[in-house]
Parts: sequence; structure tokens; C-alpha cells
Amino acid sequence: QVQLVESGGGLVQAGGSLRLSCAASGRTISTYAMGWFRQAPGKEREFVALNRWSGGTTSYADSVKGRFTFSRDNAKNTVYLQMNSLKPEDTAIYYCAATLRYSRNWPDYDYWGQGTQVTVSS
Repeated sequence: QVQLVESGGGLVQAGGSLRLSCAASGRTISTYAMGWFRQAPGKEREFVALNRWSGGTTSYADSVKGRFTFSRDNAKNTVYLQMNSLKPEDTAIYYCAATLRYSRNWPDYDYWGQGTQVTVSS
């Protein structure tokens, strides 16, 4: 079992930055692919970013590419999502998740955090 806890969300003006953290416990995340997803009110959960430690592969949704950066610290069993140049359309609950696959599809993920709210004002 892997327990995930997100933090770092909040209210920010358009153009601002936030850094989300996801602390894992129970198992080391080094063997897992870790993903960030988000869900806005009335919308489906959507892929944001994905990283697999093995091979160092990172993938981003087109909507965040160039603005968001995924990083991980295996020693701290924590992953991060640095979000720059935020837009109102980035407003959502952000979730981190873990899977043994490499997938952009949220049903493929086995473990989820509780989510952290990000609100970007215009």
C-alpha cells in the first residue's frame, strides 16, 4: 500500500506560481510511475504530468507543457509539480497518483492522494 498526501495548493493570481508536493509513505516511490491529474468542477479528471524514475521519462499534457515541471526526490519519497504562468483555466483539484505502469489514463493508477485545491484568479 502507498499513502499519498498532497499539499501546496492555494489561491493565486493569473501569471503566478505554485509548487505542489506529494509525500508518499508505506512504500518507496522509486519503483512507481507517479502522475499528477486535475479535475475542475463539472469536468472529467484529466492528465497533467507523469514521471517514471526508471529511464527518467517525463510526459506533460499539451495544456501545461512549458509551464509546469515535474520533479521527484526519491530520498524524501516525495514528488513535486512546479506550476508557473498559471491561468484561470488551471483552476482545479490536483491529485497525485501512483502506478506500476506508465500511463496517462487515470483508471490505470492504483493509489491516490486526497487532492489539493488550486484556484487561479483572473
